[in-house]
This record gives sequence, structure tokens and C-alpha cells, in this order.
Amino acid sequence: ADWRLLGWTLCSVLLPVLLTLWCSLQRSRRQLLIRDIFRKSKHDWRYTDLFGQPSYCCVCAQHILRGAFCNCCGLRAGEECLKRAEQLFLCKEIMLRAGGAAQGSMPHHWIRGNVPLCSCCAVCKQQCGTQPKLCDYRCVWCQNTVHDECMMDHLKTEECTFGEFRDLIIPPYYLSTINQMRKEKRTDYEKVVPYCRNHWMPVIILANTRSGNNMGETLLGEFKNLLNPVQVFDLSKISPAKALQLCTLLPCNAVRVLVCGGDGTVGWVLDAIDEMKIKGQERYIPQVAILPLGTGNDLSNTLGWGAGYAGEVPVEQILQNVMEADGVKLDRWKVQVTNKGYYNLRKPKVFTMNNYFSIGPDALMALNFHAHREKTPSLFSSRIFNKAVYFFYGTKDCLVQECKDLNKKVELELDGERIKLPNLEGIIVLNIGYWGGGCRLWEGMGDEPYPLARHDDGLLEVVGVYGSFHCAQIQVKLANPVRLGQAHTVRLILKSSKMPMQVDGEPWAQGPCTVTITHKTRALMLYHSGEQSDDDASSMSEPDHGREQTDEDV
Repeated sequence: ADWRLLGWTLCSVLLPVLLTLWCSLQRSRRQLLIRDIFRKSKHDWRYTDLFGQPSYCCVCAQHILRGAFCNCCGLRAGEECLKRAEQLFLCKEIMLRAGGAAQGSMPHHWIRGNVPLCSCCAVCKQQCGTQPKLCDYRCVWCQNTVHDECMMDHLKTEECTFGEFRDLIIPPYYLSTINQMRKEKRTDYEKVVPYCRNHWMPVIILANTRSGNNMGETLLGEFKNLLNPVQVFDLSKISPAKALQLCTLLPCNAVRVLVCGGDGTVGWVLDAIDEMKIKGQERYIPQVAILPLGTGNDLSNTLGWGAGYAGEVPVEQILQNVMEADGVKLDRWKVQVTNKGYYNLRKPKVFTMNNYFSIGPDALMALNFHAHREKTPSLFSSRIFNKAVYFFYGTKDCLVQECKDLNKKVELELDGERIKLPNLEGIIVLNIGYWGGGCRLWEGMGDEPYPLARHDDGLLEVVGVYGSFHCAQIQVKLANPVRLGQAHTVRLILKSSKMPMQVDGEPWAQGPCTVTITHKTRALMLYHSGEQSDDDASSMSEPDHGREQTDEDV
């Protein structure tokens, strides 16, 4: 009896363990097979454990809860049908093959089933996808949907017009023609205008999947679904300089770039555009729009694109905003840091500034934040968490006051004129209207007649703060900064000790030095007039939207 009890006990313990191990092994093998299919596939497959809407396998037509979907063409398949789906269905073609459609024309590319919710038939105008089965069709280019019956009767031979975003899409036949012209060593690409349209403005998407709230991966898939996949780039896999070479294959002064990321990503892209100027590619310079995915997003806020994106606006509306945006200019500044004394033997540090430069408590907060994010980057994937960390370090500095007596440690010159400093802890040099995640610093509370800050006037606004608590008061509109003046050139001399500094959110600890800020160049940006905060809607429209926007030359 004792041996029998021992045997049953061992079985009851070992059986679940063995079953769990067997299931884990099978799951690992299945994942390896799926990963191998994804790696060899021409589709841009993504696996999901649960589809967000009722889905049906494109091969067996069975209802599926989990499986894979293609970011480019929207094809969906269960795990067992992936290989067969790969054989049966073609993905979006970024360039037409030899012997394809005639130049200037493009056939529809229909995918059956899993049409978007609430979509209507292009023929009979009735709702599509209402039956609980694999039914109806969607074109992966123009996004038109049609019923099975309407497809048989009407649309078998109709040409695709690329739908609502035809002015933004680079059609496959265009790239085929350009490829042939390059073989013939011809460069007059502007003669090849698709659709016989005069307002073609192809867009290039540059997304940083590591920015802010990690929405970049999802956005990449949605943009690939609506546009030609060749227009969509992941900046974690390819540099902006390489991605922007696509502009040289497109008409001059027509390209628009949408940067999905924080202000740091925007600066990275603008630096790549400056490299294009050095290479003699000025006529291909694009205009830049922003989809804010970072933490602060002050440049995005200044240009009317909002303080942060969390998926509340459909991708279709974002593309519409890019089409309707107006061209403006953005001053870019050269920040040169020359070390003093023994450190003077080193080469000066040179930065490019788009937003602001600062020394003092806000740079200290950025430095502490940056140090902890480098140690544990996985924790800093939420915009709310990032701002909470900033709040923590700001509160800490209110008690410690590490940057006190700054006025005794630095000298400030504006256009060569020495400025007498009050008892400050920080100095901020502004190029744009917003600072600190949405605060209009130069205008302050509006109780004094100060002109609105502009980002295209060749002037810098210089202000001082008394400490971290003063910064917090400014952010909630309980205090004004100490306005030190405006200038075309700013020179700051750090005489002693080591102080935190930052340029556009990139902080470092700096010893005795001379900081010189001079005008570098101007960037072509896009301003969206429909995205303004409540407290400055009236003020933004006058200086930004009402300015001259016809001159697009740098």
C-alpha cells in the first residue's frame, strides 16, 4: 500500500511537469518554424496571439483567433497555413516587374476577406464584411472595398487610382521607369509625373521605434498598409542619411518627410538633410513634418503638431494633415563649447541646436534622467513614467540646490554686450516658443508686453530661472522667468567649477569653458495650423500661420 501511494504521488507530481515541458518544447519548435518562414518571406509578417477584430484565414477560410498578418498587404493566415499563403498570394510590389502594366497605369491588387470594419462597397455603396465568413475584397493600394457579387460584375479590369492618398504614394510603375532611366544614364526624373497630376507630393516616413511610448512599430505597419512600403523606413535599421537618398529619385522641391519620433529624432533627420546640402543635393531638400512620439516634443508643439501622440488620431488623418500643412522655416544654431585651461588642448565640442540650450537645474534633471535611462532603458518606455522621473529629480533639486550662485560662476554676453546677472541658478537660450514639455517660456504669464517668440527671425531669447521651484512655478503659470534679452549671438563663459549643460535634451557635465551660439542654417519645416493648445491658439495663428510661406529656398 505504501509503494502504491508513493507511485501515485510521483505520477501526480511528474505528469503535470512533463506535460508542461512537452508543451513548451512544442511551442518553441513552432516559434522557430514561424520565425524561419518570416525570415524567408516576401510578406512583412507579424505574429499576434489575438487579433483585434474577427479574422478569417485567407487559405482555409476558417475563423482564427491567433496567427500572422502582413503589414503591407493585410493578408491574414493561421499558423498551419502560413507556408501555403506564402505560395498563393503576392504582397505589394514596390516596383513593377518587366512586362508588367503599361507606364502610367496600375491594376487593382485585391485581397479577399478581413475588410476594415464599417467599410462600404465602391460599387453599390452598401456595407462590406457583414457576413461571419471570409468574404468581400479590398485593394491594397486604393483601399477600396467591394462585395463578392460586385467584383464579378464590375471591377475585374478596372485600373487602380490609388485612392485618397494618390498624391502621397510613390507608384510602382514610377520606380520602374526611374530604374530604366538610370540604366540609360538619364536624370530628368521630373518629366515622369504619375497620374498626370500637377500636385504630386510624395511622402517619406521615418519612424524611430525606440522613441517615447514605443508606438513606432505599430505606425510602421499602418503606413506600409496605406503607402508604398518603399516609402516607410525604420530608423533603428537604417540611418536617415541613407533613407533620404530616395528624395534624389523624386521631383525637385516636392517631397515631404514625416518624422515619427521625439525632438532628438527630428534633429537627427535635420542633420542628415544638412549633409544633403554639403553633397550638392539642395534641390532635393524635403520639407519636414513631425508625429510626436517623444517625451517633451517642444519642437512639434511649436509647429502645431501637438504635444504627444498616443494613437488618438487615425493614420489616415495624419497623412491628410501632412498634405494640407504649410511650409515654414526653422532657424538652426551652432553651439561651440571651447574648454579652458588644461582641457583647452582638446578640440571644441560642436552641437547643432533646434530648440534650446541651458545651464542649470533643468540641465541637471535631464542629466540625471539620461544616466538612469542608460542603465535601465526598458523602464523608460512610457511618456508618463518619463515625466514622473523628471518631476522626482526636480523635487530633489529644490532641496539640494546644486546649481546655486550661478551668477558668480558665469559671464553672459548678448551680441557682444555684457549682461549683469541677478542671483540665478539657471540660464536658458531659446530658439522656439515652447520649453519644458509645453510651457511658453518667453511670453510667460502675459502680464508684460513682450513680443511673441519666433523660430524664423534669426534671434535667440535668453531667460534666467531662480531654481527648480521657480521652473515649476513657470510651468503652472504662477511666475515669469527673468528675461535677459534677445540676441543674434550668445556667448557664455563658465569661469569655475563643473556645471550641467544640455542642447535639445542631450545633457553633459561641463568644466570651465566658453560657449558660443551662432546662426548656422535654416530648415524647411511643415506647420499644421489645426493642432494648437487652448491657451495660445490665438497667439500662434498670428506669428506662425500668418507669415510668408511662399519662399521655400534655404
